[in-house]
Amino acid sequence: MRRSDARNFDELRKIQITRNFIKYAEGSCLISLGNTKVVCTATVDKNVPSFLKGSGCGWITSEYGMLPRSTQMRILREKISGRNMEIQRLIGRSLRSVVDLRNLGERTIWVDCDVIQADGGTRIASIIGGFIALVDCLYKLLKEESIKKLGLVDLLGAVSVGIWRGNYILDLTFEEDSEADVDMNIVMKAKGEFVEIQGTAEKNSFTKKDL
Repeated sequence: MRRSDARNFDELRKIQITRNFIKYAEGSCLISLGNTKVVCTATVDKNVPSFLKGSGCGWITSEYGMLPRSTQMRILREKISGRNMEIQRLIGRSLRSVVDLRNLGERTIWVDCDVIQADGGTRIASIIGGFIALVDCLYKLLKEESIKKLGLVDLLGAVSVGIWRGNYILDLTFEEDSEADVDMNIVMKAKGEFVEIQGTAEKNSFTKKDL
């Protein structure tokens, strides 16, 4: 049995990254994960959430959205949905896990991830692209001497895995995701530590051995 795009079960789609994609952002990129395309930007805000005021500590947060025609059928341009909220919290948690927030001082970095074309793995592409935009933003702050060091404690990566037609596969397309028995997103640091594991039994449950 072959996948629709002829990839091996353990093969990722081609990843292309264009850095400095948005002229005005402190950090930005366009990331393509196969046919999934996401624009990611990082913006510095000289404020922090109220719970961090006076702490000398910074914050990193994220917003995620999809263009109405990023999907096969037009979706409504509406307020933040429960799904979007879940995804942007995932992105924010992932990015904060690899940055020394004390190094930022009392400033917030907003990482915006806007899906312009969706073919599965949009949150994975957003985490990878968001990380690249964030790192470029940190380098800019360091160059301006707004921070004393880069403050990056590790590298970050993410991938989707699933069980599709009885096979374990990497990097699911939309078609595969729609048919998958199990869909899982994994975020890890370069040192091999897990940041997040999100696993869902879509059609059939899975065992400890499957996991």
